[in-house]
Amino acid sequence: MHEQHPRMANEDAFRLGDRTFGSRLILGTGKFSSPEVMADALAASGAELVTVAVRRVDLDAPANPITDFIDRSRYLILPNTSGASTAAEAVRLARLARSAGLPPWVKVEVIPDPVYLMPDPVETLRACEELADEGFVVLPYIHADPVLAKRLEDVGVAAVMPLAAPIGSARGLQMQAALGIIIEQATVPVVVDAGLGVPSHAAAAMEMGADAVLVNTAIATAANPVRMARAFADAVRAGREARLAGRAPELATASASSPLTGFLRDSSAS
Repeated sequence: MHEQHPRMANEDAFRLGDRTFGSRLILGTGKFSSPEVMADALAASGAELVTVAVRRVDLDAPANPITDFIDRSRYLILPNTSGASTAAEAVRLARLARSAGLPPWVKVEVIPDPVYLMPDPVETLRACEELADEGFVVLPYIHADPVLAKRLEDVGVAAVMPLAAPIGSARGLQMQAALGIIIEQATVPVVVDAGLGVPSHAAAAMEMGADAVLVNTAIATAANPVRMARAFADAVRAGREARLAGRAPELATASASSPLTGFLRDSSAS
């Protein structure tokens, strides 16, 4: 029995491309112990946008592909080009996904480095320019590079997806300073992607002003993925609410929350 997490308030919907989403948590589908656990975690998370590696789907002769476990009336599938090491490979994978009936959305991943899995900025920009020209809704996965983020905006991406830390590392917001600059300068949504390890990392990213976060490993490899998915959903909502509420200013000295003068004097006078 899938457990559905409550949606975020409609008045603060997340607009991306030509779609509006109630949840600002995006989930990946890799590393789960089974497709059934993945489906339960998706339901618990309240996510509405789910990314799937094109290379995990046998487009010619599918046999129980991962997409069979994703309810397309409930989730928008975001194909990703994981496994591509050049712009040409990424473009080819995006076109294959579209020809197979998946949405014309693509998370562009171009990663030639097998050790640290850092995205190639030059090839990513090339792939995004070509795919945007072809009408795809393009979401590039990038290093936390403010200059590259602006260049990608110029070629027509729908959002930028900078990493917080290396993929799957669970180290949290190691790139916080650069992420802050990207968020400050962005005119498209900023989705913090990769490296988040616990719900507090997601809350902190949202408090910084990120529009959404993408989480995979931290949920999929948790001892209880369903419970962790629910925790991330709560954290994303809390971080977003905190951002909208406006935090109290940081002070160099203490500031009492109750008055230290006047109260006792006034009481004794009575």
